[in-house]
Amino acid sequence: MRKSMLFLGFLLAFLGLALPGTQGRIISRCEMVKILRRNGFEGFEGTTVADWMCLVKHESDYNTKAYNNNGPSRDYGIFQINSKYWCNDGRTAGAKNACHISCSKLQDDNIEDDIRCAKKIAREAHGLTPWYGWKDHCRGRNLSSYVRGC
Repeated sequence: MRKSMLFLGFLLAFLGLALPGTQGRIISRCEMVKILRRNGFEGFEGTTVADWMCLVKHESDYNTKAYNNNGPSRDYGIFQINSKYWCNDGRTAGAKNACHISCSKLQDDNIEDDIRCAKKIAREAHGLTPWYGWKDHCRGRNLSSYVRGC
């Protein structure tokens, strides 16, 4: 019994070190508003900071390490940037990597590269239509609550 408990303890410790966590840094709502304002998102390609806040809420819930498997491709990071077009995850067939970045870089706590890529996507699309979270939950709605008090 003692050996099996010891083995179980080592196994759990190994898995804890070997498997990446699913939760990165959760950026608070008002901190995210400040980051977006500081990085010129207000008015960018006809969008508002409230648009971006709603997008981030529904895409990643403000989690820098968010990940979603879409079948043939995956979405990474706080802006849920897709591996088929924008980043390289080494697994997506026919990936374009238009942001010239490894998808894993979109899951760290430094979101400067995420911001550059998200702005590139919005610039090329002339708005936020590439993000289903924005189209399904934000487009055409009053989004003032996302920035209120910040």
